[in-house]
Amino acid sequence: MTRQSYNELVLILFCVIYTADTPRKNLRTLKEEDIRLQSCVFGSPKMNALIAAIVLISVSSVNSECANPTETTVIGTLAPADGTFCSQDLIFEDNFDTLDHEKWFHDQTMAGGGNDEFQWYVHDRENSYTADGILHIKPTFTADLFGEQFLSTGRVTIPPDECTDSSNGGCDRQGTPNYIIHPIRSALIKTSESFSFKFGTLEIRAKNPSGDWLWPALWMMPKNRVYGGWPASGEIDLMESRGNTALYDNNLNVGTERIGSTLHFGPRWDVNGYDTAHYSKNQSPGFNDDFHVYRLHWTPTYLQFFVDSALVGTVNAGTGFWARGGFSWTGLPNPWINGTIMAPFDQHFYIIINTAIGGTNGFFPERFENRNGAKPWSNSASTTKRDFWQGRAQWEPTWNRASDRSHFLIDYVRVWAL
Repeated sequence: MTRQSYNELVLILFCVIYTADTPRKNLRTLKEEDIRLQSCVFGSPKMNALIAAIVLISVSSVNSECANPTETTVIGTLAPADGTFCSQDLIFEDNFDTLDHEKWFHDQTMAGGGNDEFQWYVHDRENSYTADGILHIKPTFTADLFGEQFLSTGRVTIPPDECTDSSNGGCDRQGTPNYIIHPIRSALIKTSESFSFKFGTLEIRAKNPSGDWLWPALWMMPKNRVYGGWPASGEIDLMESRGNTALYDNNLNVGTERIGSTLHFGPRWDVNGYDTAHYSKNQSPGFNDDFHVYRLHWTPTYLQFFVDSALVGTVNAGTGFWARGGFSWTGLPNPWINGTIMAPFDQHFYIIINTAIGGTNGFFPERFENRNGAKPWSNSASTTKRDFWQGRAQWEPTWNRASDRSHFLIDYVRVWAL
């Protein structure tokens, strides 16, 4: 029995006992009308005082029954209060019957995600919506909405109270022939305001998109940058993949048939120990062929990544992430000196779901062979978005835009206490 149902039962039983000596017609009225329990519970100051006492007693009783008190803590507008849930309790759930804007906050920016990506993140039901209990993250063409000429001559200004990242012209951008407006509109949603947790089990059931140069991701970022800017405060990548169906590295498919799970951590943006905490899994048919369950198990001493119950990788804290990354050679200060051995992964993180497109950080390196056609941009060029867009004859057919094949589909998101 959950704590909520337990408390409801206590209140109902108390209500029945309290009204046992009232006239029978009053009790019948309680049974016949929806207002019956409200009348019983909120009928008088005496009743309210008695119920408050009952609630305190029942919560205390349930907490005392937790055989293994949880080490999970949570914060956010929709987070249950610490001490009101036990080990293994479900503490967050979304089955996407609707797109709940109290749970999910949209990024609105053209900043490029720190990777010079090609998407413009928007809060638009064309790009993020639910249908039949499934969340869709759908990439669309900016030119379809504003016209082809807009990319090279238009200007986008996102109001300061709506723009989520002003870096790299993220809030205000003037298009030019060589420096075009981001040609793809997409969505990034996150629980940054509603729900962040420390330690627990996160599970997401998702179907990855198909389409060259799409970059779907399920990941987490710290609510508060306790240890400093990225990556000092950490990043948890539950799942990243590429939408290319025929992308190869030495004859190994690194597109839709591969998913990766990674931790990012380091004392400075250019000193990152991710290569010591990166794991991947390949399978055919690819992860775009059907839904798969991605799970993170996060404890005070280790993290584990799973897909469909198969272990992808384990990251043990050991003596700490400073030692794991071997950062002593840098001469930089250890940002986690006052943290636990799990630092920076000993703070509250929130959940992120998005589809990015392209970029120049190396997620789509030049060495990869794309057998559906050559990559249309160079990571070192100054005209990457223009080159990507001008090369759409190569990649647009792979998106199958008349279907939902290019959509990132999410069935559910759930979090359990440790």
